[in-house]
Amino acid sequence: MKSIIETIVENKNNKPMISIKTPLLVLFLLISVSLSAQQYQEDLPIKNSLNYGKSVAVFGGSVSVIPPSEVAKGLWKERLGMSVTNYGVGGAGFSSLQGKSLQQQVDEAGVFDIYILWASTNDYTNNRAIGSYTDYTEFDDFDEEKLVSQAGGINYCIRKIYELNPHATIYFFTSSKAFNNRGGYDPFDENGMVKYVEIQKQICELHGIPYLDQFTLGGYNLYNQDQYYRDPIHMNEAGYEKLGALQIAFLAFPN
Repeated sequence: MKSIIETIVENKNNKPMISIKTPLLVLFLLISVSLSAQQYQEDLPIKNSLNYGKSVAVFGGSVSVIPPSEVAKGLWKERLGMSVTNYGVGGAGFSSLQGKSLQQQVDEAGVFDIYILWASTNDYTNNRAIGSYTDYTEFDDFDEEKLVSQAGGINYCIRKIYELNPHATIYFFTSSKAFNNRGGYDPFDENGMVKYVEIQKQICELHGIPYLDQFTLGGYNLYNQDQYYRDPIHMNEAGYEKLGALQIAFLAFPN
């Protein structure tokens, strides 16, 4: 007995011909795929994400708190049903020397499902030490003198969050490109911001923390800077809408 999905039947002359059921099956599959794509494109909630409906704390500098950034965070709320609490402060970096650092911000945090460390450009633009991925870890007995480096600050934040909530999920957004000088966007500049980004990713890999490489994947360059940036460092609403779509794809299915 032939199954409903069988695609080849034999006629009376034993010559193969396509079953009428085959195009119907193909049509059904195409409609299903089209509806799935349409659901994503129409900005419908992504309820099959494990992160749907989670509470989120965000730590960062001005890139995480300026008004246009609400466009990106608004997408998290709309698409993933997230509740978002922002601890970010303009001018902050991971270094203990950089403004109201992310170290201080994490110290003030409560318990959330997800903690997002959103790297700014401030450590780079203010020439804070990059440090080593081992700064303020078990490898140096948690040397507090290393907290002045970007690396030491990141490791501090991660350790502090797990002390606060052992069940925490931590995600990391790397620094995005800046256009105040060549080092802010050139990935091959030996002294550029990419070196800070590399350490950010190394630390995430050390601790098994998923990260979104916004520097590489953001899609910003000198040719579209005027379309997406309001100044050399900060994006406009269009820039955050573009970035928010990238963040949604990551937050929905980070693994």
